[in-house]
Amino acid sequence: MTEASTIAPDRNRTAPARPPERVTTPSPAPAPGRRPGAFAEPAVMERAIVEPQHMQALARANEVRLARAQMKREIASGQRDVLSVVHDCPWEAESMTLGELLRAQRRWGRARSRKLINSINLSEAKRLGSLTERQRLLLVAALEAKATA
Repeated sequence: MTEASTIAPDRNRTAPARPPERVTTPSPAPAPGRRPGAFAEPAVMERAIVEPQHMQALARANEVRLARAQMKREIASGQRDVLSVVHDCPWEAESMTLGELLRAQRRWGRARSRKLINSINLSEAKRLGSLTERQRLLLVAALEAKATA
């Protein structure tokens, strides 16, 4: 045995699951045949158990990730236009980088997207949700020019 194991025994660090708290409330009027102030049938109210913050964050991250993957598939298949995504900026695209969004298109790789983004003096790592209206319009104009060329 090591010295550490003799000092403090190894314990399971997870807390045991607790049943929901039960709260009883006295009835406002005594039931017939009961004395005043006595509890009637206990009105049991179970408190809503709220998920921990980290579990809520994971659920939200999964929701965003799945929505973004669906949006990328729609862009790649041609069902959705990158111009409309840049112009409207839906909630699932707010945290996407410009490079990631442009590479979702067919035949758009890293070099092509970098070239377009650098031509309008933006960073490939810039998030779509953080673009100013001017930057958004510049990007839309550059994409339209590239589409007609």
